[in-house]
Amino acid sequence: MKTSLLILMLLSVAFTTFAQDSELTDNQYNNSADNLLGKDSKLLVGGYGEVHFNQSLSGESYNNGKLDVHRIVMLLGYNFNEKTQFITEIEYEHVKEVYVEQAFLQYKLNNAISFRGGLMLVPMGIINEYHEPTTFNGVERPLIDNTIAPTTWREIGFGITGTILPVSLKYQAYLMNGFNGYDGSGKLNGAKGLRSGRQKGAESYISSPNFAGKVEYYGIRGLNLGFSAYLGKTQSTLYDGIGKDDDAAIAVADSSVVGIAMLGLDARYAIKGLQLRGQLYYANLSNTNEYNQFTAGTSGTLNDLGSAMLGYYAEAAYNVFRSVETELQLIPFIRYEVLNTHSSVENNIVKNLAYDKTAITTGLTLALTKGAVVKTDIQFVKNAATDKYAKTFNAGVGVMF
Repeated sequence: MKTSLLILMLLSVAFTTFAQDSELTDNQYNNSADNLLGKDSKLLVGGYGEVHFNQSLSGESYNNGKLDVHRIVMLLGYNFNEKTQFITEIEYEHVKEVYVEQAFLQYKLNNAISFRGGLMLVPMGIINEYHEPTTFNGVERPLIDNTIAPTTWREIGFGITGTILPVSLKYQAYLMNGFNGYDGSGKLNGAKGLRSGRQKGAESYISSPNFAGKVEYYGIRGLNLGFSAYLGKTQSTLYDGIGKDDDAAIAVADSSVVGIAMLGLDARYAIKGLQLRGQLYYANLSNTNEYNQFTAGTSGTLNDLGSAMLGYYAEAAYNVFRSVETELQLIPFIRYEVLNTHSSVENNIVKNLAYDKTAITTGLTLALTKGAVVKTDIQFVKNAATDKYAKTFNAGVGVMF
């Protein structure tokens, strides 16, 4: 772990050292919603999608591969006037599941201040906001963006966003609905982390608001640095209808809630065909001792939610076609990743070494043109309870427009 943190620190130093020599223009990374918001037409249309093949590799047994239309997403928007816009993102997952990933109204006062309200992405890390298949290497998203910051993580809220041009800063600050921690049963645990707590705006409820914010600096050519924060509590249906002077009922409801303080650091840098990125999440969870005992319920099996989660990765890639006159890009990459949902635990549970995972992913991204990619990689994953890596071959195609 110390070696991996050192790698991230060295990458950060390299980003700021080499950026001075970059030939690139000022670089603000855009996702699909950003692209739509920047268009002048009344009706806005965009989308992205990806089809995956996953094959477990084992020398001891046969394993069927998995083929999946993982997601097809349509983005629609409308410019009511130069200040008022609406954006929605409708996703079909695995052919049969339909979700609304975004649905927000924006009023732009000026470049520095825009007001937003509705179903929005939580501005945490890289992948949660930039999750289109053409924006990252590897067929599947990083492990830490599944369990700690559970992409695609979105909730209903309101707040402000904007770009402060003189200092090259982009910011977001929202009050949002929180994770569903308890609605008759506990939703959070060590195996899946925070993922099962997403409410996704689907008949969601709120017992206390949460804060989500992010600041991004893009003032050095080719470089984007981000700092994210998420602060608040999980939600619980037990608060609904209890008297404000009913101390006993309030104490019971309090036992079903987990406090969350999550911080994220990320960096992306590109120069002369070289692409570097790194990301770190740290989530401190409070009241987990009470939550684990309360959510054990009548089964008597103690829940195992940890009191801290840690995840980070460092990735390097290079476009080998940089010096060739073609719109094709061939990008080999390697990513080293660590995820631990039991980075710290309360005294009532024992650290589960199976939750301390290391992943190495290496492969190729072939960009056929802007917005169309073919990907392949091999991923090696092991946990601290074993010395053996599980190997998976992945391939897929992705589009964004």
